[in-house]
Amino acid sequence: MSLPGFRLLFLGFATLAAVALAAGRGEAASDSPDLIFRKSTVFNLLTPNDKLATYGIDDPIVDGVACHFTVPEKGGIAGMFGVAEEVSDISLACRQYGPVKFKEKFDQGDIVFRERRSLFFKKMQIVRGCDVKRNVLIYMVYTDKLIEGSPKNSTSTVPVEPWGGNDAPKCADWVKG
Repeated sequence: MSLPGFRLLFLGFATLAAVALAAGRGEAASDSPDLIFRKSTVFNLLTPNDKLATYGIDDPIVDGVACHFTVPEKGGIAGMFGVAEEVSDISLACRQYGPVKFKEKFDQGDIVFRERRSLFFKKMQIVRGCDVKRNVLIYMVYTDKLIEGSPKNSTSTVPVEPWGGNDAPKCADWVKG
């Protein structure tokens, strides 16, 4: 195969891979996350830098609760074409920012947000639960992989508090089962 033919084949594959990766982002209950900011962590001369990116999401069925997570984003050639496998180091913080209103009942461990972290096999998930005894919403982020997942995770809790003179709802009333 000639060099121009190889370049065309490589660019076609890279474009297809980038489209496949973009199609898998934000595939769960929540819409795409809001990018808050990025900070470079590793300088690369001719390709994109490695970065830490902080995103925000709203819980799709619990009004008044938002989560922010920070993920590493690979630069370099693989990052530039969207084919890098991202690491599992993800931090999470969730807070009540208004009156809590539940839209529907949920199962313990329901997915709030899911995003691919590699081209095919790895995904990050944020899941929700309710500590019935303490009236606290619990959010956990972790990554899993088709063959072997990662034990790396982060947990954040949101005590459901009264807001604006209204009583706090009980998350236990909204847990299925």
